[in-house]
Amino acid sequence: MALYRTLLSRAALATFLVHATPLYAETVFRLDASAPGEADPDKGIDYIGSVLAFNLYDALVVPGQNGTPVAPHIATGWKIDGNDYVFTLRPDIKFHSGHVMTADDVVFSFKRLMALGKGNSPLFADRVASVTAVDPQTVKFTLTGPYAPFLGALVRLPVLDSIFLLAHKADGKFGDMGDYGEAYLSGHDAGSGAYMLVSHVPESETNLAKFDGYFLGVPSSAPDKVRIRYGLQPATVRELVASGQQDMTSQWLPPEVMRALAGRSDTHLLADRGSNILFLHMNTQKPPLDDLNCRLALTYAFDYATAIKLAQVTDKVSAASPASGPIGRSEFGFNASLPLFGQDIGKAKDYLAKCKYKTPDEREIDITWITEVPAEEKIALLMKANFDQLGFQTTIKGAPWTLYTQQVTKVDSTPSLSEVYIDAPTPDPDSILYNMYSSKSPPTWESASHLVDPEADKLLDAGRAETDIAKRKAIYEQLDARLDAVAPAIFASEVSGVFVGLNTFRLPPFEDDSKRFSAEEYGLQFRLVEMLK
Repeated sequence: MALYRTLLSRAALATFLVHATPLYAETVFRLDASAPGEADPDKGIDYIGSVLAFNLYDALVVPGQNGTPVAPHIATGWKIDGNDYVFTLRPDIKFHSGHVMTADDVVFSFKRLMALGKGNSPLFADRVASVTAVDPQTVKFTLTGPYAPFLGALVRLPVLDSIFLLAHKADGKFGDMGDYGEAYLSGHDAGSGAYMLVSHVPESETNLAKFDGYFLGVPSSAPDKVRIRYGLQPATVRELVASGQQDMTSQWLPPEVMRALAGRSDTHLLADRGSNILFLHMNTQKPPLDDLNCRLALTYAFDYATAIKLAQVTDKVSAASPASGPIGRSEFGFNASLPLFGQDIGKAKDYLAKCKYKTPDEREIDITWITEVPAEEKIALLMKANFDQLGFQTTIKGAPWTLYTQQVTKVDSTPSLSEVYIDAPTPDPDSILYNMYSSKSPPTWESASHLVDPEADKLLDAGRAETDIAKRKAIYEQLDARLDAVAPAIFASEVSGVFVGLNTFRLPPFEDDSKRFSAEEYGLQFRLVEMLK
């Protein structure tokens, strides 16, 4: 099938969009997020970027429920023959433009993701030999070899409207593809999801509207519009919720603010329980933390118990629990034999004595926390108090998310320590650990430790290639232990995203364990929100 089809006329498209929005009294779901949203699904990999991608776009498969890793979505099913994965597509999916989705769109979307080389592209890099449209409803992926995480990785391959997007391409470095529509997608969408992008100002707010042509249907109880605002101060959020002007908070409010809001009669708590870890990344390539003994000294000096107390929301609900490494207890490959981390000043001093950096000037470290997440400042202050006891010269600074993500792509500008909450973007540990710790993966905000460890690389590659479930689990258990040993980060705690919501809505995936999805963020689908008034 030819890739190029006739684009809807401007008048036809305008008429379509008018009819896609409700004509009756509209419901609006209002929430906030800490980081600026990324509208381009091939770039956004943080929490809110993922939420936008899951609402605006669809993928071949989605995270499953009740213990199922993945479930069919755009694909009605698939067959695996050696390195070939053949997917059959639903014939009834329409993009927001009105175009019918075909296998050509899947091929285009994969090529765009890999050409841009951003976002979740490392999940597929060097693993897919070719992608071909067999016919309009059949697409074949041929892998370069065994790759166990492949089906889970496809959760992060959003399918874009190729014709619509190419009609909006600008000049660029991708030959006939121009800029691959990169400039256009910074403020528009080319998806088929349950919601359409109405407006997007990354530093301010995003507005979405229900897409009535969604192939799964959108319940009448779902909000007609969604408004997401960015970077609001905790005091502002508290006032907006208290006055009924905001339905749901982000998960990054300080616990004391969340506690105050949760105590109201018109609110309830929600939790997105995924595989989220608070990583205190240590820059392993810059003194003094290029010395393993220095890193281990900090690992044992950190006060884990106090850090968990700082995340306590109510007597019964906490956003944190003890961790034993980079793989959470609910994740595949979790090593149950590893002890939970706890402060041990004696061990910290023993390791510090072995560190090659001896003088205070040699032990200067800087800690960066994300200013959009005020709770991180308390962790930074806790680190300073802990590490200063050992004789480190510690400074703290806050950085906005956009600046931080730029800084940590280079060793020299990466802080000694930086705080980041990271969850697995797919139902597979590879999707978090490979990006974070493989020396082959391009540097991103996830890999601020800049770890280069041949043994970790070997285990990461083995985990990707092994298809036997039991053997693969053993590989990740070894990797869990290895990362504890080389200490690229302080694994401060396992984290559950806790939110406060007005009693104006319900969100079953955040409130009913039987309806939770196997990957974090996917539960915040606005079509699943039940507006109560």
